[in-house]
Amino acid sequence: MAKASANYVCAACSNATTKWAGRCEACGAWNTISEEAPLSKAGPAKKSLGGRGRAVPLTDLSSTEPAPPRVASGLSELDRVLGGGLVPSSAILVGGDPGIGKSTLLLQGAAMFARAGLKVIYASGEEASAQVRMRAQRLGLADAPVKLAAETNLRDILTTLEQERPDLVIIDSIQTMWSDNVESAPGSVSQVRAAAHELTSFAKRSGMSVILVGHVTKDGQIAGPRVVEHMVDTVLYFEGERGHQFRILRAVKNRFGPADEIGVFEMTGAGLAEVTNPSALFLSERGQPSPGSVVFAGIEGTRPVLCELQALVAPSPHSQPRRTVVGWDGGRLAMILAVLEARCGIPFAGLDVYLNVAGGMKISEPAADLAVAAALLSAREDVALPPETVVFGEISLSGALRPVSQTENRLKEAQKLGFTSAIAPSGGKAGAATGMKLQQMGDLTAFVGDLFGAG
Repeated sequence: MAKASANYVCAACSNATTKWAGRCEACGAWNTISEEAPLSKAGPAKKSLGGRGRAVPLTDLSSTEPAPPRVASGLSELDRVLGGGLVPSSAILVGGDPGIGKSTLLLQGAAMFARAGLKVIYASGEEASAQVRMRAQRLGLADAPVKLAAETNLRDILTTLEQERPDLVIIDSIQTMWSDNVESAPGSVSQVRAAAHELTSFAKRSGMSVILVGHVTKDGQIAGPRVVEHMVDTVLYFEGERGHQFRILRAVKNRFGPADEIGVFEMTGAGLAEVTNPSALFLSERGQPSPGSVVFAGIEGTRPVLCELQALVAPSPHSQPRRTVVGWDGGRLAMILAVLEARCGIPFAGLDVYLNVAGGMKISEPAADLAVAAALLSAREDVALPPETVVFGEISLSGALRPVSQTENRLKEAQKLGFTSAIAPSGGKAGAATGMKLQQMGDLTAFVGDLFGAG
């Protein structure tokens, strides 16, 4: 008999082929294809039984169902990102860089949920039970009624869960789990997919909630097949810079709440502390107003957050000027520089440009365009903006300023922190009760002319 052909799977997109290649034909990634055993071997073809299946009950769109019950942990920042609390039978995937604090956050969350009345099991495949207990003692959580297990065999873990029937189980991490019916090493595409599928299916059947910890690649994406993110109900990323004490828990997918919601924590010697007012924390180290420093009023999920944008423009000693960005999109910076030169006649040729979001914050919304342009112009002209002013707005390629959403919430947050004036695009719904001096601009040329006397 001919030998069955091997199955090769791409770790980036889970595309399966019958032969190895250096580059995946589906997603174009290099060196991501490895040989994997199939999840199940094909058996002899079975004849159709000929019987009829059961009819599936149908409902219409007007049917109403009560909202799923939630259990609050007491960590308000964690509950905010989850959409208000933990939903029974939900599957949650948490990813983050090594050493960023994922295990610390989940151990604190497990202790809080256990104290709230849930039966919690913490299964660690990376650390021994003694190591987890040492961390719990350091965090002051040794008295929390959390059950520990140090195991990587998926069959043994599922058997334990069937006997114990917990309300919440935390798996740290999914890459260390291995199933004995899959012939591949732990952490491979097949093993991660099989373990995630078994745990998620068990959670849906039993009414238990499961939190899976996932490793990340060098690009910051959760390692393993992308189908794991489709299996779970919620995907959270734990972000932060090693040089800063701030940590941000961001929801990129949530079937039970708003996506792009963030929770802000501060890493201390006693664990992660909640930050109820992240705007004040991000602006706490802001000194005297200086050229290139601008305060941006942004929206992260449903909460307004103020942060400082810093720009530095200096003559370049090289033939190719440098463009360095930390915390923002580098392609967006190139677009802003092109619009300033094409529409306003302000060149940046021969100048190195450095842009930084202070505090380790990462910004993705287009509303930061105007604040970035203001920081670049302030640094280039060596002119500081008024210290009590916030800036936000989107810039189009024509140089026009487009209004952004939730203008009133941005202004209320700025007023709460002591800011008295704001620069925003025309047409935004500012509301009548903000009490701030609002300067609205129609295009980028008018903005440059009013603030810097040019354009």
